[in-house]
Amino acid sequence: MTTLPALRPGDALLLATTSAGKQRELRALLEGLPLRLVTPAELGLTLVPEETGTTFAENAAIKARAYHRASGLPTLAEDSGIEVDALGGAPGVYSARWEGLPDGAEKNALLLRRLVGVPEQQRSCRYVCHAVLIDRAGVEHHAEGELRGHVAHEARGAGGFGYDPVFYLPDYRCTVAELPPAEKDRISHRGQAVRALRALIERALDAAPQASGRDRLPQ
Repeated sequence: MTTLPALRPGDALLLATTSAGKQRELRALLEGLPLRLVTPAELGLTLVPEETGTTFAENAAIKARAYHRASGLPTLAEDSGIEVDALGGAPGVYSARWEGLPDGAEKNALLLRRLVGVPEQQRSCRYVCHAVLIDRAGVEHHAEGELRGHVAHEARGAGGFGYDPVFYLPDYRCTVAELPPAEKDRISHRGQAVRALRALIERALDAAPQASGRDRLPQ
């Protein structure tokens, strides 16, 4: 039997990321829940957890634990990235800091250069997201999602962020960056992982007593 998160209506839930794009998607995926979604900046948190894990699951847990310790709040963190088959699964867990490049456009350009001359049937890739929720009791709840596609031959689209402009979806005949935001959330790796945790949260909130006036954000 799956253990439900220890959460109550009215609780604050820390979205443990400084990425504006991820914050936007997480808020959309959690919209309608009777929780107060807060960000590190809103709490004055400036920590940068060192992502020393070798898997998405390990790095997601590192971030969730660090922010949970710093805030004392229920915390949701995730780690995600792109794995390209022709590159042996790279950039993988290094997606956000691949080759030391902070800018998404530069990383996309590098990926396209690495795959110059690689035929379509060998350009397969997948997005992976591992999400971790730490509840009021400090218990961890994990979920994962993936989205499969191909690396495009050129960047297309102005939506999304990260590798979205070069992540081509054959069934849609467009890149992830060309999808409407709601459709991206519906099919994406992040959407799958967060919806799995949302289902647990909804069940927990339905079974929980109402929050009292003592439940406030830390000062």
